[in-house]
Amino acid sequence: MPEMTFTVEWPDGSLQECYSPSLVMHDHLTTGESYSVADFVHRVAAALNEASRRVREKYGFACTSAVAQRDDIQDRAQSFTSSADDGQPVPAPAGLVHVLAMEPQLPAAGTQSKVPSHE
Repeated sequence: MPEMTFTVEWPDGSLQECYSPSLVMHDHLTTGESYSVADFVHRVAAALNEASRRVREKYGFACTSAVAQRDDIQDRAQSFTSSADDGQPVPAPAGLVHVLAMEPQLPAAGTQSKVPSHE
């Protein structure tokens, strides 16, 4: 199963290199795009849960690295929220997460090698 890394810049300018045991992250994030903290956390959690499920299907156990990465991102996102008077989290204004890189990159559309048919 191909694994990948993705590098993000948090709203405070700090960088984080993250891990996924599957290329599924490409289905949820795009290099060069920016996401609100809440949207980023939602997208990454969905991708890492899917990656862990794929590992479970292939090897018979969930990927603890994917779960740990998801939890780390969720914990880090907490520092970019504040609490309203009722104690509910409120996203920080202009809190954007920038996706700087995703490795390996997916091949560009139309450049993937095609298996010839044997008709």
